[in-house]
Amino acid sequence: MAPSLAAARAINAAFSPSYIPVAVFVGGTSGVGQGMAEAFARHTKGNAHIILIGRNSSAADSFVACDITLMKNVQKTTEELIKRVPRINFLVISSGVMNLNGRDETEEGIDRKLAVHYYARWKFIHGLVPALVKANEGGEDAKVFSVFSPGNAKKIDLDDLGLKKTFSLSNAALQGSTYNDLMIEGYASRYPSLSFIHSYPGGVRTNLTASSTSAIVRALDVKSRWNPFRYLTISQEDAGEYLLSGLFKAAPGAWRHDNHGNDMGKKGYYGDEESQKKLWEHTVQVTGSEQR
Repeated sequence: MAPSLAAARAINAAFSPSYIPVAVFVGGTSGVGQGMAEAFARHTKGNAHIILIGRNSSAADSFVACDITLMKNVQKTTEELIKRVPRINFLVISSGVMNLNGRDETEEGIDRKLAVHYYARWKFIHGLVPALVKANEGGEDAKVFSVFSPGNAKKIDLDDLGLKKTFSLSNAALQGSTYNDLMIEGYASRYPSLSFIHSYPGGVRTNLTASSTSAIVRALDVKSRWNPFRYLTISQEDAGEYLLSGLFKAAPGAWRHDNHGNDMGKKGYYGDEESQKKLWEHTVQVTGSEQR
């Protein structure tokens, strides 16, 4: 049974740490990430250090600009952040892109959709996990939260990791979801005292469709009062409350959450040990990262 919005807010309001929490929101200048960041600020009553990472520099004062489609940018950003904030309690990654383009490679040879929805997320965690470990060693919360699409997935193609040969919008979305499942499991196995969550946001009224480069997607903008599907969605503020409650509730380990912050177990899960191992090795190489 899904919790009520009031129940989610009560969980969030009960968050009262003895320390000033540090929270990094990648994609926190719009959409679900903004909803979570604003809810986090509300419930901590300003007694928190909140850092937003995105492309919209006008959206916040504590802001770090980063085009996350390029791994070199993520590398630079995480290195700078580690120097500024050696301790991080919450890393929330919700950046997204929605269009009908085919495979669109960056200068680094990575498809832009997969770069945003998987590779950059993996690399942000890789670069910032030392700060999460430090928070955990101090007896504080240390959690990573990736907002994408658990449950809406398929088995990954181990002969075409990165989808250079078999790219399609469907493959990018469905295999990208399994990439995220395997990502949180891979990190949880290496850092068992930390929490890693892959969360489904559900239907949310954000600017993602309106900002698409695809005219067809823009025409389907769920924020438009003319769109009949609008009434099947919730506001990004309410989504932020639900997802934040899931973040606060998560114990150490790897978790998959539904749009109300509940554990969804292995529903729609297509991972296995071999896939996790091969995807990890592939990602280390593609992102130009050190093996850990």
